[in-house]
Amino acid sequence: MTNPLKERLIAKIKAEGPLSVAEYITICLLDPVHGYYPTRDPLGSDGDFITAPEISQMFGEVIGLWCIQSWQDMGRPETVQLIELGPGRGIMMSDILRAAQLDKGFLAAVHVTLVEASPALEAVQAKTLGDIPCPISWAASLDKAPKGPTIIIGNEFLDCLPIRQFIQKDRFAGRGGWQERMVALDGKTLRFGVSPAVISEGLQATLPEAQEDAKNEDLLEICPANAQIVDQIKQRFEADSGRALFIDYGPEETEFGDTLQALKRHEKVGVFSDPGNTDLTARVDFGALVELAKAAMLPVTTAVPQREFLSKLGLEMRAVALSRAKPESKDKIARQLHRLTASDEMGELFKAICFQSEGLGLPLGFREMA
Repeated sequence: MTNPLKERLIAKIKAEGPLSVAEYITICLLDPVHGYYPTRDPLGSDGDFITAPEISQMFGEVIGLWCIQSWQDMGRPETVQLIELGPGRGIMMSDILRAAQLDKGFLAAVHVTLVEASPALEAVQAKTLGDIPCPISWAASLDKAPKGPTIIIGNEFLDCLPIRQFIQKDRFAGRGGWQERMVALDGKTLRFGVSPAVISEGLQATLPEAQEDAKNEDLLEICPANAQIVDQIKQRFEADSGRALFIDYGPEETEFGDTLQALKRHEKVGVFSDPGNTDLTARVDFGALVELAKAAMLPVTTAVPQREFLSKLGLEMRAVALSRAKPESKDKIARQLHRLTASDEMGELFKAICFQSEGLGLPLGFREMA
């Protein structure tokens, strides 16, 4: 079967030359006609991947408790913007707001905004959250969301942002030895290539400090959108108090290596196998995120494993309470808890990190500020 997006990509490369990896990801995920996100609901057992809120209601419920605590730490503002980035089907927000009923003051203060790029998912979210007890709206981007005291949540949002890839060709040249990995053609076949020129000084300046340890042929990934997100959060939190919680998969410190992957029906496939019909993700570099925040003078925590973060929020206690309330589901709840927290599942690979405004103190679930 012909893949129309693949044909367009081939024609574009023939006419304009190789694409950066970021350009390729952006087109594949966001093309309005044939892109992955605008054209489908990719989540759940019938989709291509399952996120933590889809695994268990407990995940969103303890995040709800984190939101309540953050609102209290912020001085219980009369109105608080609860913004979710990449909200999927709206399941996590539904679970957050169910837990929020434990504090009627928080629930009365909340205005929900969902930042969503997929019209298909926006329709699903509207259905899931049709009867929530607080105002809800949608925004195209974080900077378009309402201002004011803010709590931002992003679960498996950062891993979908486009990355650029660079290969060290002359380690003795340091930052001047990096060349960009590109998406090129071999006849009518998409393939990776390397730009013959070294990257610009402007790009060199954006590389994380760990690049200094690179050997020849090491591959380094950067996510340009992370700097924009940190800047938007910084501006928002300078004007009003707030916290931003991100949970995603990736290493605590910058690592070398190609982490770009394509998923289809819960299986890994080639990144060029079916453009527009596979999910493309890459590991999140939490070390680089901390560097960006420090450079912007935005308070940030160290990244902690999901297992540790959820445990400090009381996930095990919630599992016990649910098992007592639903003894027939005890084994299922135990399996859900294992998947969220076990070191061979999501417990260690996934990390949590928090950005916040000045003067709020250590957020619930974290060890220390970076």
